[in-house]
Order: sequence, then C-alpha cells, then structure tokens
Amino acid sequence: MSTTIDKHLHDAKCTHKPLELINEKPIDYSADGLFGYGKIQLTTYTEDPEVKPIPLAWGHSNPLSRGPITPSRYGNGMYKHNAIGAHAGPYSIYHALAVGSKQLKLNHKADYTNAQPPVDFPQQPQWSGLEKIVAMDPFGHLAPWLFSDVSEKEGVEIRPTISITKANLQLTELKEEVAKGNLKVDGEVCVNSNGDLHITKLAVDPVWYLPGVAKRFGISEGTLRRALFEDTNGMYPELITRPDIKVFLPPIGGLTVYIMGDPKFVSDPSKKLALRVHDECSGSDVFGSDICTCRPYLIFGIVEAAKEAQNGGSGMVIYFRKEGRALGEVTKYLVYNARKRGGDTAAEYFHRTECIAGVKDMRFQALMPDILHFLGVTKIDRMLSMSNMKYDAIVDQGITIKERVPIPDEMIPPDSRVEIDAKIAAGYFTTGKVMTQDELKNVQGRTWEI
Repeated sequence: MSTTIDKHLHDAKCTHKPLELINEKPIDYSADGLFGYGKIQLTTYTEDPEVKPIPLAWGHSNPLSRGPITPSRYGNGMYKHNAIGAHAGPYSIYHALAVGSKQLKLNHKADYTNAQPPVDFPQQPQWSGLEKIVAMDPFGHLAPWLFSDVSEKEGVEIRPTISITKANLQLTELKEEVAKGNLKVDGEVCVNSNGDLHITKLAVDPVWYLPGVAKRFGISEGTLRRALFEDTNGMYPELITRPDIKVFLPPIGGLTVYIMGDPKFVSDPSKKLALRVHDECSGSDVFGSDICTCRPYLIFGIVEAAKEAQNGGSGMVIYFRKEGRALGEVTKYLVYNARKRGGDTAAEYFHRTECIAGVKDMRFQALMPDILHFLGVTKIDRMLSMSNMKYDAIVDQGITIKERVPIPDEMIPPDSRVEIDAKIAAGYFTTGKVMTQDELKNVQGRTWEI
C-alpha cells in the first residue's frame, strides 16, 4: 500500500503545470512502513471529532489533577496529545534521525528504573497558579513515575523534562583557587586539593504555557502563536490549528542548575544564597577566548557560590543555553568580524550587533526567573551578575536581591574591556566608573594579528 499526502485540488480551468524534475524520481514517503501506511497527517484541528487530548490543567497544585505533558504522536498520541512540539528541544531532530535510520525502535519504551532523582525538591507554592512558572514543567522531574498509569491506560508517551543528579565539578581554576587559599578544602563542598566541588545538578528542557509566556512579554496569545508559526516557517501548524492546546515545547536549548551545599537551603530564607545566572558562551566558557568576560565571571561565580555554601548557606550557578545573546554562534562570529575590521571600540559595540542581527540582544530574560520559582527562591543575598536585564527580570517576579557583585577588575582580560565598558555604559551594574560616549571611543580591542 502506498503512502499519500493530501494534494492541492485544481479545477478544470486551472493552467498550473506540475513541476517536472529532470532525472529525479518521485519521493517515496512510505519509509518501508516504519510509521504505518496510509495518509500522512500534517496537522490536527480542534474541531476534529477524533481529537480527545489528555486533560491538562496548567497551574493546578495537585499533579494528578494537573495532568501530564504529552506532545508525542506515537501510540495513541495523534489525537490524544496535549502539547505542541517535541521533547528534547533541538535534540528532537537527532531522535528523528535515529528512528529514520532504524537505530532506534519506533515503539521503544524507556525503562526509568533507578533513574529517579537522588535529591528531593519539595513542592513549592510557586508551582501552582498561572503566572509564576510559565516556561518549564514544575512536575517534569517526576513525570514518568507520577503518570505511568496514564501512559499505560491512554497509550501515550510521557517523558521527563527535568532530570536531577549528583556529581563532582572539576575546573583548572578551582585548583588554583585552592592553592592561593581563596577556596578551602572542607571535604563536603570542596572535597580535595584539586578543587573538586560536590554538587547537585538539574537539567531542564523548556515547556511553555503559551498564555503565560504571552503575558510576560505583554503581547496577546494570538500574536505569540502567529509569530512562532510564521518565524519557524510554518514548522508547527498546530500553533494555529489547535488553539485548545496551550502548551508548547520549543526547539531551543534549556538550562542546567549547579547547586553547592545542601539543596534544601536554596528555598530557606534564613540561609544566605549566592547566585550566578550565566548565559552560554562556548568560545569563552569552554575554549578560553579573551574577547569577553564570560569564563572569568563564570569561574568567579562558581568560587563565590562554593564559599557561600561553606559558610553555611547555599551557592548556585544556573547555566542557560543562549549562545551569543541567543543570536547564535554564526551571528556572533560575524559580529566579531565586523568589530575587528571596524576598529573594535566600546562606542560601537552594540551598534555592530544591531547592524547584523537587528537587535542588541535576544535572550529575553523575562522567562529566566521560572527556575528560581521552581527551586523556591524568594531572595538572593549575593547576585553575582552585573546585568540590569537579569536583575530587572528577577525583581519583577517578586524575588529580592540584597547585593549585586561585579566581576573583579583583575579578572577582566584586556581585550574584553570593549565588552564590559560598553555594557556598563548601557546599564550594567558597577561600583566603578561609567564612561561617557566619547570615552568609549577610546576603549579599543586588539586588532587581528594574522
């Protein structure tokens, strides 16, 4: 039996001629029956009589009453799914490749034996309601165990969107901090002279409650849906055809939380909390580029978080996958080229980005505080960040920040003065000098040496 797609219907007067491809055979979409035979269904519609989505009451305090998040078409999911998109963000494409190349069975059912969290994060008041958490599933770390009966009964796939584990964190700079006496070996937080830190970490995939996300950005749900549909070139038609589905799993990176000290202290207002919220910069964070302050500030944040934990409080670093201010690495390198060829001054730092990307920044920190609500954070004693955008987003969500801590001057690489001085002039927190526009013209980065 062949597999077909609904075709455009022509009337008798239509003069449209089918496109003839030279030396190219028609594409066979049957996939050897991998996905079953018959029509390929491009989308579903709210009014379809077969559509009976698994009930989902976002914001309900009882997870069983709230219901699971299930975007998958597999099994009975075609008409029972209650979320748009796919699990694992950008990695969903690799999952499709594994299925298509028959390295992964289409009907594979994950065995989550012994995969449950080793640390309990108790439910917080912020987990319920429609406004505090709109960009992640607060029950995502428990989904396979909470909703196993639903999965079996309804024949749908239910996967976690959060995982929690324990680990040791090793960085060369931490060994140096121990050697200098800036970080003490206590056997609990810092476990040896190499500076290894004992941590609890969480990986979180984004899950968007569309009405709540729209409200954060001050736009209508319809505008948000249309923008997501159009700007992804129609990749998710159910954003338009299924207004009854309010949850979307976007194809973007998530975040990782690194907690030093007892995890339960994070939500305890009587304990001090030191926090760094860090947006990904692989060039600096991993490969040590000196054009920005990203890795130095990350290291500073980790050390200060560890010291706070050693003092009886809690330390935390939250690492978001937002490469190049969420413009992407390709755009970032193009901006680097334009900067270096144009003299690379602090006065032109943001302008060069705007010329190529059209905006200065697309990280949109409005959704960032959701992870803090999940963890039960109500106040931050030491915010290890200079970003006014992160500060404003956190404070706007009702979380108190007592102290803002800038990166020490001695940790700023010379070539990154362009970045940091431009950001300070644009509103970043500082305890030092804020340069004028004329002074920024004299802050110049290193020119290409090759």
